Amino acid sequence: MTSIHLLSAREIAAQIRRKEVSPIDVARAHLDRIERLNPKLIAFVDYKPEVVLAQARDAEKAILRGDDLGPLHGVPVSIKSSIDVAGHLCEAGTRLRAGHIAAADAPLVARLRAAGAVILGVTNAPELLMAWETDNLLYGRTNNPWDLNRTAGGSSGGEAAAIAAGLSAGGVGSDGGGSIREPAHFCGICGLKPTPGRIPSTGHFPKSGGPFALIGVVGPMARTIEDVRTLFEVMAGWDDGDPCAAPVELREIHQTAVQAVNIGFFSDDGRTPVTQETRSAVRRAASLLLGCGFHVEPFRPEGLEEARQLWWELFGTAGGMILGPMLSGHESELSPMLREFQTWTNAEPAHTGESLLNAWLGRDALREKILLQMRKYPVLLCPTAAIPAFRHGEREWQVEGKTVKYLDAWSYCEWFNLLGFPAAVVPMGYSDQGLPIGVQIVGRPWQEQVVLAVAEKLEKERGPWQAPPLLD
Repeated sequence: MTSIHLLSAREIAAQIRRKEVSPIDVARAHLDRIERLNPKLIAFVDYKPEVVLAQARDAEKAILRGDDLGPLHGVPVSIKSSIDVAGHLCEAGTRLRAGHIAAADAPLVARLRAAGAVILGVTNAPELLMAWETDNLLYGRTNNPWDLNRTAGGSSGGEAAAIAAGLSAGGVGSDGGGSIREPAHFCGICGLKPTPGRIPSTGHFPKSGGPFALIGVVGPMARTIEDVRTLFEVMAGWDDGDPCAAPVELREIHQTAVQAVNIGFFSDDGRTPVTQETRSAVRRAASLLLGCGFHVEPFRPEGLEEARQLWWELFGTAGGMILGPMLSGHESELSPMLREFQTWTNAEPAHTGESLLNAWLGRDALREKILLQMRKYPVLLCPTAAIPAFRHGEREWQVEGKTVKYLDAWSYCEWFNLLGFPAAVVPMGYSDQGLPIGVQIVGRPWQEQVVLAVAEKLEKERGPWQAPPLLD
């Protein structure tokens, strides 16, 4: 029998509704798991057992009263520490916000609570989220539950490690350049980067605005796509605080309509090579979808290299300008990884009004170009990253005889931040070292339901989710 802490969120909720298990027992099981494993992982940075148990007792009372129960009733979830959770730290991994306590829940957190979720606490992130690994001067580094000598990814690395190790049934990360998808890929779980504005980023720090609003999102992470879908549907919807919000309703997609969607796949971008196991994972995914009736063909959109360059102009150059005033005069308090990020952004001239405008216009023109290509292939299947989880501190890798640099390894995610396309990750294979490898399913803007339907079908054909063997 699967331990309660490794069941899917949907199954935990179902057992609670059937009164086979108490929300209190579920909460205690997860708290015990956190107490035992968090010292090895450094996934959670703030959790309060008494607060968690109080929520669980309220959930139990609601069942006894016969209240209508939400889809996540009694399910323990976690939140990245860059998102406001009332009464919890929201430090975004930086000493410059050390001890900052959120006064109120972000809208997405309030929606999770309204759906019955029990909020466990908040998880670790790199300083100001500016890295593809998780380490900071407040709490240290988060370790991957598949191999403690490797990173869980970033910037939602604490979330990914907590979910993969069964400390949490699911949760919420944020993603401006792969920060949901890369940790999901590294830790062998699922994640969704939605269209900007689909889930409100209100209550996230750094605040969503300008380039950060254009390319950054908040989104769900879980061990199964079904759970990702449930979290997504609970959190989605308009909020005045998100500058990209739009009143676009979720639409149910029938399987027959999904089956008719053409899928284009590619196993590398022609610039940054990927490991052979990554190629195999993409090809396996394509073969499984082809075998269950999808129309799948090789296809790689034109313009990906331009997308990578424009993404850096907005995330790197403009992002560095946004954060610059906050960091000025505090250089001695910054983590090595954030100082490294600064050296990259400072190596290039700051934007002028003209250069920023050109980047913005270039992005919109490229988006149109790629959307036109995707009329034939509304869904794309491709790698999530060039490599599986790397050892702490590594900055380059040899792949197919070529050196892959740190900033290049995640370009497979960055394109879709620049373009504003929804993208999900599903575990699909393992490296020679036994590390998980996820593939990326990408759709057109506001088509999350299509992306999730394809991902769900792929997950079903792949077989049951596998837990990391290391911790048990």
